[in-house]
Amino acid sequence: MHLYCLALLPLAFPLAAREPLAQRIAHTEPSKYRPVKNVHAGAGELHYMGLFDAQTLSTNLIFLHRGVLPPGGGIGHHFHNHMEEMFVIFDNEAQFTIDGRTSLVKGPAAAPCRMGHSHAIYNPTNQPTEWMNIAVGSIKGKYDATDLGDDRVGVALDPKPVFIAMRLDKSLLRPVERMLGGHGSVRYRRALPAEVFYTNWSYVDHLVIPPGASLGRHRHEGVEEFFYVISGEATARVGDESAPVRKGDAVPVLLNEAHSFENRSNADAEFLIVGVARAKWALDTVEVK
Repeated sequence: MHLYCLALLPLAFPLAAREPLAQRIAHTEPSKYRPVKNVHAGAGELHYMGLFDAQTLSTNLIFLHRGVLPPGGGIGHHFHNHMEEMFVIFDNEAQFTIDGRTSLVKGPAAAPCRMGHSHAIYNPTNQPTEWMNIAVGSIKGKYDATDLGDDRVGVALDPKPVFIAMRLDKSLLRPVERMLGGHGSVRYRRALPAEVFYTNWSYVDHLVIPPGASLGRHRHEGVEEFFYVISGEATARVGDESAPVRKGDAVPVLLNEAHSFENRSNADAEFLIVGVARAKWALDTVEVK
């Protein structure tokens, strides 16, 4: 079964550009998750909702999905020939498979499946696992998958992953003073650089903004981004608009849109940031505003 069907062709200009910022921000709402059984011939169920689709950005983001893997649930082994996906878990643990090799990975963590490779995920525990999926294509709006008829239940596990995996470990972050002209000190790491990917997927960053600090106002000429709030709350400013964001929200930022994030709360605001370039290895100019 193909879970990720696109009913509409992408438009010349993303719909997000026509909407006020508050309407562009996507909100994770577990009450809107829909259960889907045997995704890509996987075990059990997946409960999920779409946050972004292929029309959200003008670059080649295909979708951003958010959901939960119930106990015994997963996504079966399948190939992607024209696109790349990354499964993310925010808690608990899951068995990640890349190219037929499987390891148990403790959250929060992620593993990208690069173009021309295969992957799967399975929750072997008795607790639900908070999950997210990001897809970027080599062709605008094109999703592809070839199922292998393998739910990956009961397979042999490697004690350590033999594939690229990313830990969302705050202890790995480094302090950056006045980042991009902001105030205070944030903690930051480029978790996955462009070299990891074959598509125009440009990077995955991990950022924590402490209370009273900010990521300064800046814009990108060659890269679009989205900011997903892992925890906490902040104020997003994109263009001339501002809006509050909190855990589970996703903020799209289009080409050349000036943007910043400020934490006015009394707890850390933690973000996962994904960049998608107009073209692979395109020179991206970051201009501080």
